[in-house]
Amino acid sequence: MTTTRAPSHLSHPSYRPDIDGLRAVAVLSVVGFHAFPMWMRGGFIGVDIFFVISGFLISSVIFESLERGTFSFAEFYARRIRRIFPALVLVLAACYVMGWFALLPAEYAQLGKHIAAGAGFISNIVFWGEAGYFDNAAETKPLLHLWSLGIEEQFYIVWPLLVWAAWRRRLNLLTLAVVLVFLSFALNVREVGRDAVATFYAPHTRVWELLCGSVLAWLALYGKGLGAGLRRWIDGWLVRIVYRQPAEADGRTLSSVLALVGGGLLAWGFWRISKEVAFPGVWALVPVLGAVAIIAAGPRAWVNRVVLSNRVAVWFGLISYPLYLWHWPLLSLARIVEGGVPGRTIRIGAVVLSVLLAWLTYRWLERPMRTAVRGRLKVVALVALMVVVGYTGYNAYQRDGLPFRLKQMRQVAELLSRPPPGSGEEMIWCQERFPELSRLLPEVTGGCALSAPSAPTVAFIGDSHAGHYLVDGIEQVFHDDVLMGMGYVRCLPFAHAEFMTGGCQQAFSGVLDFLENQPSIKMVIIAGYWSYLMAGDIEAQGDNWRILRQPTAAQIASFKDNATQFLSRVLASGKRVILLRDVPDLGFDVRQCFDVRPLRLTPTQRVRDCWIDEGAYRQRVRRVEQALDELLAQLPAVETFDPRPLLCRDGRCHASDGQLPYYFDGDHLNPHGARMVLNALGEQRFRRP
Repeated sequence: MTTTRAPSHLSHPSYRPDIDGLRAVAVLSVVGFHAFPMWMRGGFIGVDIFFVISGFLISSVIFESLERGTFSFAEFYARRIRRIFPALVLVLAACYVMGWFALLPAEYAQLGKHIAAGAGFISNIVFWGEAGYFDNAAETKPLLHLWSLGIEEQFYIVWPLLVWAAWRRRLNLLTLAVVLVFLSFALNVREVGRDAVATFYAPHTRVWELLCGSVLAWLALYGKGLGAGLRRWIDGWLVRIVYRQPAEADGRTLSSVLALVGGGLLAWGFWRISKEVAFPGVWALVPVLGAVAIIAAGPRAWVNRVVLSNRVAVWFGLISYPLYLWHWPLLSLARIVEGGVPGRTIRIGAVVLSVLLAWLTYRWLERPMRTAVRGRLKVVALVALMVVVGYTGYNAYQRDGLPFRLKQMRQVAELLSRPPPGSGEEMIWCQERFPELSRLLPEVTGGCALSAPSAPTVAFIGDSHAGHYLVDGIEQVFHDDVLMGMGYVRCLPFAHAEFMTGGCQQAFSGVLDFLENQPSIKMVIIAGYWSYLMAGDIEAQGDNWRILRQPTAAQIASFKDNATQFLSRVLASGKRVILLRDVPDLGFDVRQCFDVRPLRLTPTQRVRDCWIDEGAYRQRVRRVEQALDELLAQLPAVETFDPRPLLCRDGRCHASDGQLPYYFDGDHLNPHGARMVLNALGEQRFRRP
């Protein structure tokens, strides 16, 4: 039911200052969680409060406009553009500029991709796709918070179309909303135990939160008479309980109690919910029902009238959108340039600066752009600017983070940029020659690759700790051979029984069968993150580093059983087998050792020594090494190569040669370190035991 009436005829609900106050609660809880997570561990549920508010307000606009016959898709989306685009364009452009001075090439390339995703309102889809083994820590993604904006904008695109179509066919809008709420919530509850990451980011498992606001909007517009008698009875009963003397049952007591219940739910959620719970899932009901109760209570409720409608709360509510946009990039970039959690003073400064920037953005950008004066011109200009910003970010992503920015430390910066395992540019023919094997091995872990389009003679097999050797130029070490790389995290070459299920078991069996039936392969080189393949449990973890727990006796036993089966069958097929010992895992991010960032926040650079104590490392991996020794003692035909003497000397295991790093995180080698190991391995491979 579109119309050509003036844009001012698009209906809007009456302004409620208490909803701005609720926005303040939502945004301040999120900011508090990001800046001081120990104080506000459940503050991230503020996003769920935003979802309810957005669903309520947007649906109120749509329902009222349809009822009055003034709804216009063009005007609806024009208002959304004037509301959402100005601050977002500014923040995306500012992140691009800040990243230019603060980020390494790989980090800047990722930021560019996220800028493009933010401009296209698909951040939730992009972050969902990135989650995995090699994903960066969430704290090092300056635009991670735009996932929620992506879900909202996707809702704004689909929901008006559904409502308009249902209205045209005279369908019940409440029934539509309620059915979709139950379907989305059921998917959310079912999927959170299967894939928590997908459930967190996927629009279909989150939209029920916005639709709860839509149901509330319908009830506010059409359902005022529903249950009126029951509400009067409950209000009268509450009046008799609360007051000593008879008072008028005018509905205010019920509203106040409802708002108090809603506020209690939110307070309990901030205290009880944490990153450790399966969220969203059933836990998301806490902030959603809390927000619904507060909005449903209406502006006359005591909490809404006194607490949420006070001038400070309303002020923060008015700047909540730009404050949400500004605060996380500042905190995230501070963490990146500091190489860890920044000090309290820096975090407080980032929050104060984000509040100041939010107010300036609201006062001098948002408010002028919201007016309908020259509305069409503003919309066209904003869309054009968003396209330019999105393309600029995508260009930085395509050009590998523009490494020319760091001229003085370019080589170090490139080595500290994380290459994907198995990134050798020459190794591209495996999918064409062995399509069944390519399907068996996912590309994200190195997959299957060939150095030439002919029969392989050397197979390099393992997880990501084998994949980091498959660098450009590896063919110079294996110059007379056709090298085949095969990788699968948690599976190859072998692991304990808990890992060997599903796709892992298929990869294990498929690769083993392939080796036995491929006579052209004469040598098999095996590498792996042995402590991970034996145990897999994390003892300590930070940005780009981790230390694993000690494997149990049962894990070691099943690891050795699978290893014996694999190695025995490969040896029986007449192939030479070389097993590589693992490189030391550092327990810190190697980027802390090199000052390649032109921007620093602290006057004294907190750069640690780029080595670990060899004795402490040997003790930490003692059980892993003992298991490997026992395994190799049973299979004397398996040769071994230990890269650690190249890295460890004088009681220290070094992460660099004093000028260039060997690693690109806490346990994976970069091309410089990998080539050093490969050259030494190349010398050994020509010697027979």
